[in-house]
Amino acid sequence: MNISDFHWGVSSAAAQTEGAILEDGKSASIWDEFSKKEKHIQDGSNTFPGTDFYHRYREDIDIIKSLNIPNFRFSLSWPRILPNGTGEVNSRGIEFYNKVIDYCLEKNITPWITLYHWDLPQVLEDKGGWTNRDIVNWFSEYVTICTKHFGDRVKNWMVLNEPMAYAGAGYFLGVHAPGKRGRKNFVSAAHHAVLANAAGAKIIRNNVTNAFIGTTLSLSLVTPFSNNTKDIEAAERVHDLINNFFLYPMLGKGYPLKKLKFLNSIQKVMRDGDENKMKADLDFIGVQTYTREVVKHSWLTPFIKATMVSAKKRNAPYTQMGWEVYPESIYQVLKELT
Repeated sequence: MNISDFHWGVSSAAAQTEGAILEDGKSASIWDEFSKKEKHIQDGSNTFPGTDFYHRYREDIDIIKSLNIPNFRFSLSWPRILPNGTGEVNSRGIEFYNKVIDYCLEKNITPWITLYHWDLPQVLEDKGGWTNRDIVNWFSEYVTICTKHFGDRVKNWMVLNEPMAYAGAGYFLGVHAPGKRGRKNFVSAAHHAVLANAAGAKIIRNNVTNAFIGTTLSLSLVTPFSNNTKDIEAAERVHDLINNFFLYPMLGKGYPLKKLKFLNSIQKVMRDGDENKMKADLDFIGVQTYTREVVKHSWLTPFIKATMVSAKKRNAPYTQMGWEVYPESIYQVLKELT
């Protein structure tokens, strides 16, 4: 790879930037509902008005242009396009994204679309959301509509953004929208996300000429706290969970359950033929890495029997989020993925 193959860009997510949460036909997303409840967000922030991208998209794209950045990745809001989750298409939602895409092209900025960046329509969550197998069909309908409306101009597509983050934090730990907890919710949401990812990629391939298709994963460098065997094994379990649990099935390798026996129940969620539906026809895997995780064994932690040792406890530099500043993790994650 040489420098001419590298494409600089910036990225945004609809739920974080658009605002206009119930404007021009849009319905509520799970993040609209989750963030407005007291104590869910530490400082009381919510999705309105975001950064008002819905009304100020031209200004924001002009800023991108002024920085000489040639690529803009943004997500589409499912409830803005399909307020009922399925069925009737909101023409004003389609019109908005047409304007964003066309203005990018006018400014010679290449648009990259993320189809799902966590803002599921609340009406679908009321039916079980990602724990309901029907979501594979709901998502397929949504992807079909998006590709048919925007595929003539947009060739770069990302199916899902960080499925482990929204399935794990949203359906296992309950700290992200929709705030569900428990292993049963997680294995259902995870498996349906894997199936939806493959189904979505197939639809893009069929509907968009010369499509460049991927899914983005949050991958972290995981290292053991010590050379102790228990710490090493704990780090291996965490690595398989946060890095490989979605990566492996996407690549046709099945779920990495050997060291994650507490997730064997995912096999009960699977149906005949699912293994052939899990592998995705992708051109690339998006890697989003923020930090490294240093792990030690812990009897007290349910299921995984491991705990993260914070950067603060290790006297390592860390961000406002508490993440260790460790640039080497980018190289190490890419090396391991390769």
